[in-house]
Amino acid sequence: MATKANYKRSEIGPGKVGFSKTRSIIEAAFYGNNVVKVNTLKEAYKLAKNSPGTIVTDMPVYKGEEFGLDCDAKVLLFNDGAITGRYAPARRITGEPGVECDKLDKLVMDAIYDTRWKKMYHAEVFIGLDTEFMVKAHLLIPEGEENLMYSWMLNFQYMSEYYVKMYKESKMYENEADIYIFSDPQWKGTDQVDISDPNCLCYFNTDTNCAAILGMRYFGEHKKGTLTLAWAIANRNGYASCHGGQKEYTLADGSKYVAAVFGLSGSGKSTLTHAKHDNKYELINVLHDDAFIINAETCASVALEPTYFDKTADYPTACEDNKYLLTAQNCSATMDEDGKVVLVTEDIRNGNGRAIKSKLWSPNRVDKIDSPVNSIFWIMKDPTIPPVVKLKGASLASVMGATLATKRSTAERLKEGVDPNALVVEPYANPFRTYPLAHDYDKFKTLVESKNVDCYIINTGEFMGKKVQPKDTLGILEAIVEGKAEFKQWGPFSDIEIFEWEGFVPNLSDKDYIIQMKARMQDRLNYVTSLDELKGGYNKLPKDAALAIKKVVDEANTL
Repeated sequence: MATKANYKRSEIGPGKVGFSKTRSIIEAAFYGNNVVKVNTLKEAYKLAKNSPGTIVTDMPVYKGEEFGLDCDAKVLLFNDGAITGRYAPARRITGEPGVECDKLDKLVMDAIYDTRWKKMYHAEVFIGLDTEFMVKAHLLIPEGEENLMYSWMLNFQYMSEYYVKMYKESKMYENEADIYIFSDPQWKGTDQVDISDPNCLCYFNTDTNCAAILGMRYFGEHKKGTLTLAWAIANRNGYASCHGGQKEYTLADGSKYVAAVFGLSGSGKSTLTHAKHDNKYELINVLHDDAFIINAETCASVALEPTYFDKTADYPTACEDNKYLLTAQNCSATMDEDGKVVLVTEDIRNGNGRAIKSKLWSPNRVDKIDSPVNSIFWIMKDPTIPPVVKLKGASLASVMGATLATKRSTAERLKEGVDPNALVVEPYANPFRTYPLAHDYDKFKTLVESKNVDCYIINTGEFMGKKVQPKDTLGILEAIVEGKAEFKQWGPFSDIEIFEWEGFVPNLSDKDYIIQMKARMQDRLNYVTSLDELKGGYNKLPKDAALAIKKVVDEANTL
């Protein structure tokens, strides 16, 4: 798949592909005489290295020449200030009820006008790493934000000779234009438009593949903002958009098993995706741990990014994994015993320290898995759910993904007064959706119903006060992959089966447990029914979704 960048003059005009109002406002800025095109990673590295405030560490970029850098490149550190996480309330999406596009368009017009006094950089990348799905994306960002641009080019696929050739060989999708993103982290805000924080805004017109990111310094806003648009393109063209990880096991008999895990930052999806299982399998190929898509027809999967945007909290400075760092954000630095400047990780400076790791971190990394996906795992942190249950009905399997319950992570910046410890629902672990939720519901339901994909819930948090350890989750995953997990009906639940894991077997005679479990299932039903009215029904689900959850609630009430 390739997106459209150039047009015959007869193809230009109102109502045609690539020519919405918002997109026209944003794209024009890319051709200003104050814009400098950055064509290579080497150029981006030099600009970032020399940008005021950059900390050039003495930690070398491992094999940087293999992906477009000079052999003497160093890991660059840049700190954003006090804000070190995403701010979801700043998102405004064209088509959602209450989004005043005319006012937002004028705001973006003025923001672009104000950048005429600045040097602006234009960078390009590919999103999607196979001829089946490749999207070209453009970023425009002001001088002084070179580290954001460099990290963006590293996070996605820079224009290497290999991928440029691949892109040229991809089928052109005439109905999809290139992605254009205008960013000004230095934007000073406005009081003319009713937005959650007058100093920051993420405004998306996903139907025409464009966005404006204003007043936001955190790199994660740029990464997820870009993925937001790519996932919307995938959704429109027959793919399930996935915020999660996927790996392919090759078993002793040569058979393949493909597992996809879905969870928010901090849920354990990266740990599960990259686990080597003590090398007990013939081969494990990793697709990605954060962003991929599944072809709803063939069930093959394509990675959207080559690198990994990972937390640094679990990787001490001397950790071998840090060998693969490319850039770091919101960490400290110090001098080691040899007088060399090195990173200080483990979230000493602040929560949610981050780094981009190279593709080489995962030794068996692939860009596409042709084998059809076998299983989907919804990762939840619901203390009433055992470490693993299997969902039988397609409607229940999909609606449980739509009511994925978890705890918030330090990757999020919350509005004042929001309880960071509250259990929250985040459908399909994807807070970056810009299209009606029913689209995802239908695609995941189809995978289970028509493509025979198994569906599980795994709880990586606590089960009734007892922490589920990584060894428990990995042991469960291994048993499923090897076909050794023995599932049986869980109590009265006709569509839920349980694999009883030692130390975590639910006691269905425990009244306190039953009360809490019923309450959490009722919470899910309430959430689904609330979607009928919330945002004018924008995310309303089909009737069978609520009926599947109600059946579970009714069966729970027999206990």
